[in-house]
Amino acid sequence: MINRTVSFFLTPLLRQIDKGRRNPWEMQQQFFRRLIKAGKATAFGQEHQFSRIGDVAAFQRLVPVREYDDLLPYIARIRQGEKQVLWNTPVRRLAKSSGTTAGKSKFIPITRDVLQRCHYEGAKAIIALYLHRYPTSKLLCGKSLTLGGSLGDDGDNRFIPSGDLSAILIQQSPWYSEYKRVPRRTTALIPDFETKIARITEEVLTKNITSFAGVPSWNLVLLKKILAASGKRTLLDVWPNLELFIHGGINFEPYRRQYRELIPSDGMHYMETYNASEGFFAIQDDPSDPSMLLLPHLDVFYEFIPLNRLHDARKGRITPDTMETVQTGINYAMAITTSGGLWRYLIGDTVQFTSLTPHKIRITGRTRHFINAFGEELIIDNAENALRKTCARTGATVTDYTVAPIFMDHTAKGAHEWVIEFATPPADVEQFADLLDAALCAENSDYEAKRAKNTTLNRLKLHAAPAGAFYEWMRRHNKLGGQHKVPRLSNTRHIMDELLKSL
Repeated sequence: MINRTVSFFLTPLLRQIDKGRRNPWEMQQQFFRRLIKAGKATAFGQEHQFSRIGDVAAFQRLVPVREYDDLLPYIARIRQGEKQVLWNTPVRRLAKSSGTTAGKSKFIPITRDVLQRCHYEGAKAIIALYLHRYPTSKLLCGKSLTLGGSLGDDGDNRFIPSGDLSAILIQQSPWYSEYKRVPRRTTALIPDFETKIARITEEVLTKNITSFAGVPSWNLVLLKKILAASGKRTLLDVWPNLELFIHGGINFEPYRRQYRELIPSDGMHYMETYNASEGFFAIQDDPSDPSMLLLPHLDVFYEFIPLNRLHDARKGRITPDTMETVQTGINYAMAITTSGGLWRYLIGDTVQFTSLTPHKIRITGRTRHFINAFGEELIIDNAENALRKTCARTGATVTDYTVAPIFMDHTAKGAHEWVIEFATPPADVEQFADLLDAALCAENSDYEAKRAKNTTLNRLKLHAAPAGAFYEWMRRHNKLGGQHKVPRLSNTRHIMDELLKSL
């Protein structure tokens, strides 16, 4: 009865999703026209002659592709309380995300439009697609456990509050969602992670949890705490009706085995979503297909730039693809335009289309070097700046280095593992590691959050490589000279494990 009632109300949304499968470009053009109309009243629209934009070609000609650092002057105006800078309705919140070359954190504008028409509509799409595939599901007979982030300002957000997107979504969610979600809103928004998971554990042990959602690494910490507190063998002994994990943010594969051991059931389903601070983009609609369905109706206009032509696109020398012209098998950098006021914004992710009927994607990486094994999104600039500061404090100099994750297991938390070849070694390698870890926390707020009280990440592990170690590795792989470089940051352990064998 519950499923039939909810499905009835979600039928129009399923029709929208189906229309997006069949006619994505038609939906994209409709949203594009609404975008330009709304943008004409903004400072950005006036500066970029939106009054002259009648089609996508004109838009691509008059508005350059940009990254966050290019938007900083507009973001600064918004943070000082100026209205109608990037969008024609008020910015309600600023979603705090991982840092860039210009700062420790990014601040993404959140308007009512992007909140309602993108993020919350995407959440409804998850339920609609899941119930459509599993009509006898008991998902709605229980509660959903959501592990979110925290709210909090950085001191100069005097006019607009900021916080993690997940916390903003919880804070701003409609009243009726409180009936189906745990923990209580006040608990979900506790800023200290350890206090939060302790309180959540108390609240949910006796609840009928049928689903949970969030980042795999964060949830693994919470679920292990709950299992330990319960004294049970598996999570199914705690919550017999558990059937769905909605996950995103980082690659799930390194964690899949651990989740299978915690929840040993063929009836447990895993559903990946592509939901970032900037918008809700795609959903895994078929459990047998790891690709995700791109949703063209969620107030996001998409452009796709072949990664090997990204520099040319930023200079305006090529025209990016749209959902009408993309091809499968090409590694694209994704640019988005949203009702949050992001105009031709390079989100930093790279994707490939695995299908065009319908449009399905898989995330292939980032446009820059990065590590995102635990949601920390450590970029090369964070690592370089932290290393530079640590060397200045210790008198050390570095020849080469590489970094990889140490994945969580049943007995230990995750960490980053560094191999550094020093030209001038520090007097104390462990002190160097301490200082480097602290410098990384200062550079990257997401790394800092996951290092706080060793919540998700332990302190980094550092190996001092002998002189010539990286040269020998490059030689063995026929990568000496030319444009070859030592890979700095990696989300896998392939390079790291090879290097460690030779140390």
